[in-house]
Amino acid sequence: MAKKSKKAKLPMAYKPIGFALSWTGGTLAGLAFQKTWKVIRHEDNAPDALDRDRRWGEILLAAAIQGAIFAAVRSAVDRAGAKAIERSTGTWPVTEKKKGRD
Repeated sequence: MAKKSKKAKLPMAYKPIGFALSWTGGTLAGLAFQKTWKVIRHEDNAPDALDRDRRWGEILLAAAIQGAIFAAVRSAVDRAGAKAIERSTGTWPVTEKKKGRD
């Protein structure tokens, strides 16, 4: 019974850790995007959607690259954090999702 109780509490305990990991991952992704944009376009600042002097192509390219980097970094950080919790506690930190439809 104690094992089941521990499993039920772990997802709640993981939430603050997951938040911290996500924040750190977002920061790392932002830095990675800045460096990537500088390599690609030789500019310090990537275009923003509201930059009047930028063309659609530049804005959409920057958004696509930024989105891909953020998604990859977030996935890597989330997965590494979950695996670390599993190694230290023996339990996966989030509840299982149901597969298929009932």
